[in-house]
Amino acid sequence: MTAIIDKDKCTGCETCVDECPATAITMENEKAVVNNELCVDCGSCVDVCPAEAITME
Repeated sequence: MTAIIDKDKCTGCETCVDECPATAITMENEKAVVNNELCVDCGSCVDVCPAEAITME
């Protein structure tokens, strides 16, 4: 399972970027993007996203 970001919901707050222990999330065009090869499936980003824009699939 990896983190999936709904770009329509993402506000670009960067909370998930700061929280990710694997540095798998970066920003592109003011939206969060997950590098699936680096994602360790911990779900930390899901828990901290204030916009509820991230799910694990």
